[in-house]
Amino acid sequence: MRSPGVAGQLLKLIGIAMAVVLVSGVGVVGFVVGGMLGTVSANAVELENQKELPPDITAYEGGFDILLAGVDTCEPEYAHLFGKRCTGKDAGGTLNDVNLLVHVSEAPRRVTVVSFPRDLMIPIPECTDANGDTRSAMSKQQLNVAYEHGGEKGGLNCVAKTISSLVGGEDIEFAAKVTFGGVIEITNAIGGVDVCLANPIKDRFTGLDMAAGDHTIKGMQALQFLRTRHGVGDGSDLGRIGNQQQYMSSLVRKLISGEVLGNVGTMLKLADTGLNNLEASTSLANPMTIAQIALAVKDVPFEDIVFVQYPTVDDPADRNRVVPNQTAATTLWDAIKANKQLQITHENTSNDGVVVKEPAPGASATPDPAETPSEDVVELPSSIRGTSAAVTTCSNGNVRG
Repeated sequence: MRSPGVAGQLLKLIGIAMAVVLVSGVGVVGFVVGGMLGTVSANAVELENQKELPPDITAYEGGFDILLAGVDTCEPEYAHLFGKRCTGKDAGGTLNDVNLLVHVSEAPRRVTVVSFPRDLMIPIPECTDANGDTRSAMSKQQLNVAYEHGGEKGGLNCVAKTISSLVGGEDIEFAAKVTFGGVIEITNAIGGVDVCLANPIKDRFTGLDMAAGDHTIKGMQALQFLRTRHGVGDGSDLGRIGNQQQYMSSLVRKLISGEVLGNVGTMLKLADTGLNNLEASTSLANPMTIAQIALAVKDVPFEDIVFVQYPTVDDPADRNRVVPNQTAATTLWDAIKANKQLQITHENTSNDGVVVKEPAPGASATPDPAETPSEDVVELPSSIRGTSAAVTTCSNGNVRG
């Protein structure tokens, strides 16, 4: 099945993996609305060591990458919803709790969205804040401290440097930071997002209490759903990532429907909300670039839009943290750089945040072998969790009785 429409493709690309990506995606719509471009440009952040970019997306050798970072800023209007994170001893600072790298390949165009766990223990490079002050490198820290390490206006750049180092120096051409608070307004603006639960979710940490079955979630409940960790799978951040991907798959289907894209009032409302929660790199603060990204992915089939979790193993020093699975990660990046079609071999268990339900309507979970030469396909190691846009999943709530 081919994905429809340029506008729909752009929203699908930017909104493909997390609720935080939605905020970025609708912000893109705002770029093309008169008077809004100045707002984005004023907040734009320069990425360190940014190479001179060609004026045409098609000239990017090896494709291009977009980093999307979701942060837990305690915005005044939402702070009361985050409990002790914004009022207790943990108040203050900003953590990049959601980290996504969206890779768009050269022809044939494929889209791979890699989610990096917030609890991933890795080196954090030297970063410079907006005042020119240098923050020393750290040999081993959680990934989600990178934004804070970069300081005000240097946080997004520091996250980009950290992710780039982790994936072997991959150039990151574009980046954007979004806040979780925008999820509440976004889901309200589009009338909610449909999700399904294979088992009930009851999480006292986020306050989420949902029965098994189909639901339309919005506002605070949507934020709880995206933040729940203890309520799905084995209660880890890895399970939460799978759950968030389920939400985004459903969101994408709604965004590309006439219900949203065909309603100018709704789209303008989404654009305004997005702009209030968007901090983009200077390379992304250009409407022509956004239009070119849309054109670059307009014909990508759902089967070639793949979401994966960066492969990890338990940290020997702390079982509550993870470290890179270097062997599996190398296989993943080699396949992405070679522009191979990625096939997920991991079979979900009770530890995962979702269970596979069925292919999305009109799509097949597995591409037709006759259409894809075997040499163009890489079966990823079973240690790499993920799914494609062609597959429908349901939240694997861990309440079993």
